[in-house]
Amino acid sequence: MVTFIKRGFDSSKLQASLQTKFLLTFVILLLIVLGCFLVYVNVLVIQPLKEKTENEKQMMAAKVSDQLNLYINNQNQLSQRILSNKDVFQLLSGGDYSGVTIEGLTRSRKLKDFMFQAIGPSLNIEDMMIYDLKGTEIASYIGYAGNPTSLAAFLKESKSMPTWSRSGYTLYRQPNGSISFVRTIMNQNGQVFGYLAIQLDQAFLQQSVSGLGDGEGFILDNEGQVIASSVPLEEEEEIPVFREFAADSGIYMDNQDNYVAYYKSPDTGWTSYIITPKHFVLGPVDSVKYISILLITSLMLFSFVYIYISARRLLLPIRKLRSQILRINYSNMNIKLEARSHNNELIQLNEAFQELLERLQGSIDREKLALHEEVKARNSALQAQIAPHFIHNVLYLISIAAQEGKNAIVSEMCKHLSDSLRYIVSSPYQHVTLTEELRHTQHYLSLVQQNFEDDLEWEIDEDEAFDLIELPRLVIQPFVENCIEHAFRCTDPPWRIKVRVKVYNGIWAIEITDNGDGFEPGRIQEILDNIHESDSGVYQLQNNTSAIGNMGIVNTVNRLKLMYKNRLFFNIYNHSEEGKGATVQLIASLTKDFY
Repeated sequence: MVTFIKRGFDSSKLQASLQTKFLLTFVILLLIVLGCFLVYVNVLVIQPLKEKTENEKQMMAAKVSDQLNLYINNQNQLSQRILSNKDVFQLLSGGDYSGVTIEGLTRSRKLKDFMFQAIGPSLNIEDMMIYDLKGTEIASYIGYAGNPTSLAAFLKESKSMPTWSRSGYTLYRQPNGSISFVRTIMNQNGQVFGYLAIQLDQAFLQQSVSGLGDGEGFILDNEGQVIASSVPLEEEEEIPVFREFAADSGIYMDNQDNYVAYYKSPDTGWTSYIITPKHFVLGPVDSVKYISILLITSLMLFSFVYIYISARRLLLPIRKLRSQILRINYSNMNIKLEARSHNNELIQLNEAFQELLERLQGSIDREKLALHEEVKARNSALQAQIAPHFIHNVLYLISIAAQEGKNAIVSEMCKHLSDSLRYIVSSPYQHVTLTEELRHTQHYLSLVQQNFEDDLEWEIDEDEAFDLIELPRLVIQPFVENCIEHAFRCTDPPWRIKVRVKVYNGIWAIEITDNGDGFEPGRIQEILDNIHESDSGVYQLQNNTSAIGNMGIVNTVNRLKLMYKNRLFFNIYNHSEEGKGATVQLIASLTKDFY
């Protein structure tokens, strides 16, 4: 749509509206894109599809020729099997015996036996004959009445056949139209004894051009005579005229708009022709072309309508402002107009949205900072409940060892305590790796073992993969301390504690197992209920219960819940055999979500 704007009283100055310019710009861009799409479809889709279809026809002609070559090669191998018998040369060199003499009949019978042994049970030929040097028939495998009794005429013409001298055999077309495979019977010294002729089965030749679908197939010899065809030919019916090319294979279009694919066999010299109507060859190509044209036309119409509607909606605020300006007069000066100097609503909306995002981002940052400080405070409070209890128990063990006068043990225990205190107080708000947590647990067990000596046995897994797992501090040690304080009261030593860690498929799992008394009936459910009701530490802080045997397990699980939230699984169970201890399981995902 083009509108004309009159400036003053000069009607000669005309210019297109903004909507028209917007529409024209996108239409030109659309035409460029569609033009590129047409070129793409024609060059990269239609043309390769056409070439592929033509190549398939050429391959079909080559396939027909290959089937003929395979059939001729089979006859070549058949003839070589017969000539591999040295008795054939002796029989043919024994003299010129007449067919009615005993020697002649005996030779004919032996030659038939050799042919029978070479042919075997599969018979894919019409007949097989052996001729002497003059071309006179000596023996015949089947002996049809129509077989040529002499090859004298053929031998006169055979010297000009190129296949004879190159491969040792030639293909001879008899006056009755049948094809013969002829080979010289020659020994290793080059001495010729006679000739072997194999009458080819016309059904096998005809089979190579059958099943071509929509096309017709012809096989012509060097003289242009039909060897086989996919359609039956009447006696006086002429075959199509084929062009001659220097290349042995190719494809061209004849005068009837048919595609003709040809392939000349280098072995037989025969040429295979496949004639296919144009609409069968280019049918898939035309379908793609017409669908592409229809698709492009529909896309153009849809795009034009869409651009027109979008342009109207996009420029609607400008038209409304223009309408308001045109309505201003002395009687309605109260109309409020846009105070800004420009009228680009999209830029204004973007600026307003950016301001809103900045305000929202500031609010989110303040909320995240407040939540982070809250979680740190809660984690610190929960951790502070465990550390004093741990220090109290260790100092008690050191005092016992000092009273007993075990100075070396006291020194070693103080070293372990020093390492543990350094671990507890250094950066208390930062997470630690599972390797560090397991090392701290080893320090604790080393301290406790000074008191129990050989009565306490413990095993802790070690692996480099544990460095990838991060935990709050003092997570494993409270469960181990719970085993020592409560699990072994009524159990005879040795007391065993095992800490097993498994990492697989993005999941890590920790199992703390002992061979103590196990939990009392109903105690496991009570602990799980306290964990569920604690709501990530709220119950713990409100009730101020920090004893290991009471709420220490709940305390530790709540600290893990602060870090892993709903990706943490906790379980406690007694072993199946009574009095054989219990197991604590901690399972969580490696994809952690830190504060």
